[in-house]
Amino acid sequence: QVQLVQSGGGLVQPGGSLRLSCAASGSIFSIYAMGWFRQAPGKQREWVAGITSAGGTNYADSVKGRFTVSRDNAKNTVYLQMNSLKPEDTAVYYCNTARGASVYWGQGTQVTVSS
Repeated sequence: QVQLVQSGGGLVQPGGSLRLSCAASGSIFSIYAMGWFRQAPGKQREWVAGITSAGGTNYADSVKGRFTVSRDNAKNTVYLQMNSLKPEDTAVYYCNTARGASVYWGQGTQVTVSS
């Protein structure tokens, strides 16, 4: 069983920055990949970024160059640093991981980009 607890998020003006955190418990964190997804109102949940156990990263085209995913294995935590935020980044953000056939999600964090 894995529990993912998110923190961060909130309201920010366009061009601003936020950092999301996702702390994992219940399993060996360092050997598993982690991901970030988001879901805007009326839209399907979409993949945003991922980080492998070795620290390799991938990003959706819509956030490439603006968002950075990282991990601190000593703290069992993955981060999503979001810079140059745009109104279209407004969504509920979720962290995610998988253990075999089981997929685990954080509770979700609202990010609102508005002036």
